Amino acid sequence: MTTANTVEGEPVLAPPRRGFRRVVRHLVRDRWAFAGAVIIVVFVLGAILAPLITGITGQNPYTYHVDLLTDSGSPTGWGGGISARHWFGVEPLTGRDMFSIVVYGARISLLVGISATVISVVIGVLVGVTTGFFGGWYDRVMSRVVDVMFGFPVLVFLIALTAIVPSSVPRPVFMILVIGFFGWPPIARVIRGQALSLRERSFVTASTAMGAGSWRVAFTQVLPNVTATIIVYTTILVPSMIGFEAALSFLGVGVPPPTPSWGRTIGLAVGWVQTDPMYLVFPGAALFLITLAFNVLGDGLRDALDPKGARR
Repeated sequence: MTTANTVEGEPVLAPPRRGFRRVVRHLVRDRWAFAGAVIIVVFVLGAILAPLITGITGQNPYTYHVDLLTDSGSPTGWGGGISARHWFGVEPLTGRDMFSIVVYGARISLLVGISATVISVVIGVLVGVTTGFFGGWYDRVMSRVVDVMFGFPVLVFLIALTAIVPSSVPRPVFMILVIGFFGWPPIARVIRGQALSLRERSFVTASTAMGAGSWRVAFTQVLPNVTATIIVYTTILVPSMIGFEAALSFLGVGVPPPTPSWGRTIGLAVGWVQTDPMYLVFPGAALFLITLAFNVLGDGLRDALDPKGARR
């Protein structure tokens, strides 16, 4: 189906775009994409309802069960202390309930991952659309800025920056702002390439010829036609941001303890792998599943939103 925009009373035809219902039907038929969407929904609901879910076992991630630890700090019992009260066992050294840590840890990972992605996508789309459409000196300057940011050691910068950031600044907010700010160059480069192509299309040329302003054309003609790319890239960027947060927590510069975090739990578990690898299994599996889910959903969305997919 072909959509039409109106510029000063005259219709300007834009390239065909697939309807929302057709996209949903495609995702439902795509078993991998559908499974990825279900996993994401489960994790999001789990993060929101964490107190209710962990209340089933009567545990929380802030209670220390030192009575379940040996003198060396390792949990007693089978599989890292797995029992009817502690479904995933207990954390070494602290004795905190691992099931609660995994469930509550989803809050930090999803909060940082999704929020930082939103910031990166907004900045990247604005930069990509404007540089690709307007070109000129602005495009050349911003392209060099993107090149510099691609080569910037973000992880090292974040580690160094944590030493000077006041403790009054909440660490999740700090990570969201910094990770989000440094995450926009890839999507900006992708959108810029599409905007360069679209500005030469007939419907954009017609809008300009009929007197529409450049900014109006950029955001009413070009931007809607890169929406599919934005949606797909967003689903791919979220797991990258989640992994970045986990890496920072793994290195000890993420959220401070005792705030539950998958990365911090994995970092602690590494020292106990030879003693009992179960400490690493559950937080590692959670991180793997959410990353896989977003990636397979992104693949499904790419196929569903591809105009050529309607003919396959």
